[in-house]
Amino acid sequence: MSSSSTADRVLAALEADAQASHAEIAERAGVSKPTVRKYIRQLEDDGVIVGYSADIDPKKLSGQTIAFVGVEAESDRYVDATRGLKNVDAVERLYTSSGDHMFMAEVRAEDGEDLGVVIEEKVLAVDGVEAAHPSVLQERLK
Repeated sequence: MSSSSTADRVLAALEADAQASHAEIAERAGVSKPTVRKYIRQLEDDGVIVGYSADIDPKKLSGQTIAFVGVEAESDRYVDATRGLKNVDAVERLYTSSGDHMFMAEVRAEDGEDLGVVIEEKVLAVDGVEAAHPSVLQERLK
């Protein structure tokens, strides 16, 4: 087995259950616990694993609305827009995109009305941001 296939199996096991113990990951990946520790440490050091989080079903989340917001920015203000969006507290995650929008931001708000306020007063107020297109998450299907 190549080291990349081992890393892939460790990563797949971790992605399937981020709370799994090293022993559980080792069993799923077909390697030893020390190997799991080694690969996880290396994946973290290489920036492949950037953090650990919980998956949330937005339908079951009371008192909070989650939306993916497609954000457009002026191309010559890309760096300013990136810095500004990273500093918006309601932006939980921020991605660059090759799709319909330059950025995709995961935004959390108290409700739909608060989401509108966050987009208008925070996201659109960022230097270089031209437009924001929210899609509210309704129910997690997988």
